[in-house]
Amino acid sequence: MDVAGTRSILSTLDEYRSAVAEIAKRANRSMSIYTPNLEPLIYDQDMFLEPLKRLVLARGHARLRVLISDPARVVREGNRFMQMARRLTSFIELRNVPPEFRDNPAAFIIADASAIAYRQQCAKWEGIVELNDQQIVKRYLAYFDEVWAVSLIQPELRATAIDF
Repeated sequence: MDVAGTRSILSTLDEYRSAVAEIAKRANRSMSIYTPNLEPLIYDQDMFLEPLKRLVLARGHARLRVLISDPARVVREGNRFMQMARRLTSFIELRNVPPEFRDNPAAFIIADASAIAYRQQCAKWEGIVELNDQQIVKRYLAYFDEVWAVSLIQPELRATAIDF
């Protein structure tokens, strides 16, 4: 069991954006994203989209799951992440967090079961990136999986993506 992690404190958008890009580069099999609204300042950026594209095109078994906690605020028009999700539906799945779980203000991204970038308050850029403490990552992945299991595929997200 690995308990000696590689943790860094993040305090700005640029730091968090770089941490997310690093998480995306480290992913070999899967990424799980818990986001309020697909956060274009993070997920609609080349430094995230390029490693994501490499992951899904190089690995036929790669999977990206996205839970959206505030679907009313999703910016769809012109969002390159949504366009990619529309083209790669066998790799990228979007779901809305059910109302009973929407009081969680966090945002995070997990690569495989080994690395996480996490913000306790999605409205702020302060957070942590942990690249090697599997116990912490597994705790957040378990929460993600719990919410994922009760979330439904949202046809309106897919239908809206097709309209691009």
